[in-house]
Amino acid sequence: MFKEDINEIIKNRRSVFPAQYNDKPVSDAFIKLVLENANQAPTHRLTQPWRFKVLQGDAKDRLGVFLSNTYTDITSNQDFSPFKFNKIIKNCKSSSVIIAICMQRDLKERVPEWEEIASTAMAVQNMWLTCSANGIGCYWSSPKLIEYMDGFFDFEEGERCLGFFYLGNHDKDIELVSKREPIESKVDWLDK
Repeated sequence: MFKEDINEIIKNRRSVFPAQYNDKPVSDAFIKLVLENANQAPTHRLTQPWRFKVLQGDAKDRLGVFLSNTYTDITSNQDFSPFKFNKIIKNCKSSSVIIAICMQRDLKERVPEWEEIASTAMAVQNMWLTCSANGIGCYWSSPKLIEYMDGFFDFEEGERCLGFFYLGNHDKDIELVSKREPIESKVDWLDK
């Protein structure tokens, strides 16, 4: 009656963090598949607002340096955390690939901005489900530092960064226990 495969993929989707990744690279062919599936997301008025910047090799390291330096610049001495500073660099180094999740605002503003953000998020969900279905670890992070990414990327007019999608292979089994409250606590049935 129902397609079980997609149900299982959705239920088993989990964040797998860069610290859990191993040194085995994610193939370029798989990265292209992830991006192709992202491109199939719903989009009102076909604005297709999602934009992606793929960072591998030295580009990941440069991103780590930029983010850690920016963190240092914007953080007061009393709030500075050496742990956080080092984690920023380690996340970039530990990932096989980082995809910067960007949104290109429709310059004609034919749809509300929230719809373009939602559409981009749906593209990322397609990416996440593709990774989960194929046993690739991934994690979407949207730190405050994304506000400063125009110092790293050359954005088009109306384009901005919404976060980073870290990808990597991993060895450990991922805990599949759902931490969701039952859906019944979040739904009102009006005609029953």
